[in-house]
Amino acid sequence: MATKTINVDMLAKMFLAGAQNIEARKEYINELNVFPVPDGDTGTNMSMTIMSAAKEVTALDHPDMKTLAKAISSGSLRGARGNSGVILSQLLRGFTKVVKEQKEIDVTVLAAACIRAKETAYKAVMKPKEGTILTVAKGIAEKAAEMELETDDLEVFIPAVIEYAEEVLAKTPEMLPVLKEAGVVDSGGQGLLEVLKGGYDAFQGKEIDYSAITPSESSAVTKISAEATADIKFGYCTEFIILTNREFTEKDEQEFKAYLESIGDSIVCVADDDVVKTHVHTNDPGLAIQKALTYGQLSRMKIDNMREEHQEKLIKDAEKMARAQEEKKKKEPAKPMGFITVSIGDGLNDIFRELGADYIIEGGQTMNPSTEDMLNAIDKVNAETVFILPNNKNIVLAANQAKALVEDKKIVVIPTKTVPQGITAIINFMPDADAAANEEAMLEAIQNVKTGQVTYAVRDTKIDDKEIHEGDIMGIGDAGIIAVGTDIQNTAKEMLAAMVDEDSELISLYYGEEISAEDAESFAAEIAELYPDMDIDAQFGGQPIYYYVMAVE
Repeated sequence: MATKTINVDMLAKMFLAGAQNIEARKEYINELNVFPVPDGDTGTNMSMTIMSAAKEVTALDHPDMKTLAKAISSGSLRGARGNSGVILSQLLRGFTKVVKEQKEIDVTVLAAACIRAKETAYKAVMKPKEGTILTVAKGIAEKAAEMELETDDLEVFIPAVIEYAEEVLAKTPEMLPVLKEAGVVDSGGQGLLEVLKGGYDAFQGKEIDYSAITPSESSAVTKISAEATADIKFGYCTEFIILTNREFTEKDEQEFKAYLESIGDSIVCVADDDVVKTHVHTNDPGLAIQKALTYGQLSRMKIDNMREEHQEKLIKDAEKMARAQEEKKKKEPAKPMGFITVSIGDGLNDIFRELGADYIIEGGQTMNPSTEDMLNAIDKVNAETVFILPNNKNIVLAANQAKALVEDKKIVVIPTKTVPQGITAIINFMPDADAAANEEAMLEAIQNVKTGQVTYAVRDTKIDDKEIHEGDIMGIGDAGIIAVGTDIQNTAKEMLAAMVDEDSELISLYYGEEISAEDAESFAAEIAELYPDMDIDAQFGGQPIYYYVMAVE
């Protein structure tokens, strides 16, 4: 029997199943990254992006299509990480723009939603590149438009679209030579396909394990409350009066007090003729009540949840503190310009602070910050114009997405693709110039920075005619892999030789957490001998994974 519509409950199930599937397959997707570096994280970024939306969806109680669409769109936009995550969030944003006004989705609506998803994602990328997730999205849209004319049965429509998406994905190596040489398909396209496959499993009624998805909750409040209430040993304040049906002897009083002490604390037991006033803090008020009933009838019973009251107090205190901080921030005049920078490693963080960064987002190579992280940082910088230095090509889109969501401040994203570019940008900041002049100066300055990074390979592959084996040391420049070897310093020197030219004046070296200060000083001395006419600046970066990050200017 044909299935012609998808209702809101089914769409929610399909979306959550898609999220669950990419979460389960993220490591496989990570391994498809062309460069065999230990921070290949397309799968992780896409998974974290869609899981942010999934948690908002699971928190909804019987939503309509509009509410569901908003949760998917808003959750993915704010949770977007990395270029692949931002593009996925834009695909979901376009898709939900079409479905949000519908009560049910048929093939016509679904085709229109796929087309809108593709259009929205392409607009979000300044220079769309074929052979990527965008190409797969375009193939999905084209097949959806074709199938709309052929069938109204979703059981025919959906598998046909997925099958064509697989065909398009298989062709991505022909569109991007670097994929073909590495022997992989596009990782972002594979991620999108996993979302579709998971959704189709739910549509078919297959049993889905949703264990990776938990309801959204206010984590900050929950954490505070859980920690603060951990000290409350007994949770219920229990009070009542016993109207005794016989004489309440001293022995009865001692026996009753002993029982109350066995189930709680803060005991009050005062007997006055045929009335016994009782108070106890316990985790089981019923036990106290059952025991009391053996002595007579109960009156004026009162049970309060002390943990709940404490949580409410903490929440009110936190809200009061937040309001006070907000008021204080409002009273302080905003400075003309401020800086947010993405960094990782204690040494690099210190360098950015010394250069005047107002807020540092921990992240970068090993964990791309989300759009939400950017928005939180923007909120904390009290400046009329906020410059963002992403310092990673995979974070620029998330920074621009945050910029588009901010209305009360001017946001300027300087598209720094490496940490050395970020350092050069902030060094060239001119406090006495306006924002436009500073943007121009920083954009010009970062063009003169060449960056090289030394790390290790996590798998065998071939790139740019270079045979790479797992465990090899790689020197990666702005345009690709420059050097491959088995020794860290020799590979770094080979990489540096390809970066230095007759116009070069300065070599900056930032050594990572696995390199000792002695080894770094020795290496810097070798570089100084090789390039006696250049200034050499060696500093502790503390970055993980990358033994050295080097800049030539």
